[in-house]
Order: sequence, then structure tokens, then C-alpha cells
Amino acid sequence: MSPPRHLAVWLLAGLALAGCERVEEDLDRPASSREFPRAHRPVADVTGNSAGTEIRRDELGEAQLVMDLADIGDGTTVADIGAGEGYYTVRLAERVGAKGRVLAEDINPAATERLGSRVMREGLENVSIKVGTAENPNLPANSFDRIFMVHMYHEVSEPYAFLWRLRPALRPGGKVIVVDVDRPTDMHGIPPALLFCELASVGFRLTEFVRKPELQGYYAQFEAVGARPAPENITPCRVSGDTQAD
Repeated sequence: MSPPRHLAVWLLAGLALAGCERVEEDLDRPASSREFPRAHRPVADVTGNSAGTEIRRDELGEAQLVMDLADIGDGTTVADIGAGEGYYTVRLAERVGAKGRVLAEDINPAATERLGSRVMREGLENVSIKVGTAENPNLPANSFDRIFMVHMYHEVSEPYAFLWRLRPALRPGGKVIVVDVDRPTDMHGIPPALLFCELASVGFRLTEFVRKPELQGYYAQFEAVGARPAPENITPCRVSGDTQAD
């Protein structure tokens, strides 16, 4: 039995209104991210990759410790996302040697231009540079042993779209490396539980977690497991005291 005509019209109008509301809610997001859930967290302003001067970071032994933990060696292929002024890029280039490759990426064209000048000045022939976007790193598939995100993940405004598109770039056995600070995301950090939840929602499993003073925060390492979920099946994470799935 069909519903009365006036009821059917009312239902259709209600659905149309709900659809319009959903579209309007997403107008502040990139069109290519709207099939993914919205991140339920504030995002820090993008300020660059540096978490202190290079001299100070070297005095602490930060980069050496991170590269040791990540098992970076001769011939490793690494993507340095949020490369900024190139603190990790130049040190990774030296560590991986002529047989390795480093792709340095940042969403700030001015930063990549300055980094390009530095790479040329230091004669780093195993480094490539590209500009990414906030929702898509645009990395070539099946290309990297390690993907670094150092003191920048908290600035990613579309983490589910970003991580979902980043995942195919890993080679079998590849790892994602995040170095960050345990504090709210709008204070240029991210609580570890929230980080774990966001990566798990896209099919990453935590394989190592280390806190050390040299890091000015913590080191977290992840590997991809299983199949990528469809964007509509990703469950967003919320943080309210403890981190939990929405």
C-alpha cells in the first residue's frame, strides 16, 4: 500500500532538506575529502616542520635517534612529509646513501622552494621535492620503505582522507613514522591515544612507541594491515578525556 501523496511529498522534502544540510556542513572542506568523515578535533595553524633550531636538535641527537628507531640504512627509500626547511631531509639523504632516495614534500610552495635551494647547495642528488596538499600527499604507489611525519601530523586537517591516500605508497613491510608531542592538537601536538585511533581507523597497526627527551615528544611506528576500508566505512575518532571511536 502506497503512502498518501501528501505524506510522500513531505518525506521527500525532509530528505532533500537533510541532504542540503549535510552539503552545507561540508562546504568548508575540500571537495575531494567530503566522502571521508570529518575529523572531530581542532587543527593547529601550520607553522612549519621545525620543533627547535637544527643545532639544538642535533645536540639532543633527535634525528639520529629517530633514524635508528626507524631502521634507516643504506638504500632505504623515504618520504619526508611536511619537510619544511629540510632538517630531516638532509640527514635522511646522508643516511640512505646513493642507493637510497628521499622524497621531501610540503604543502607550502615557498618552503619547498627554499628546500630546493638547500638541496642544490648541498649537492644532494638522491633527494626529490614536491608540493602536496592538506588532504592528499600524492605519493607514488608502492614506493617507500618509510614515510616520516615529524612534528606535523597534528596540522593535518583531513586525516582520514590523507592517511587513506598515503597508505598505498608503502612497499610491503613499509612503516609510517610519526614524531609528535603529547598535548592537544590546537597546541601543536596530538595525544597518543588519538593518534593511534586515527591511524587504526584507516587500517594501520601500532608496532612501536617510544618516549625520550631527545624527541621533544614521542616516536610512534605503524604498519598497514588488512585492506583499506571504504571511505564511508571509516569510523571517526573523538577525544573527550580518553580517546574513543565516535
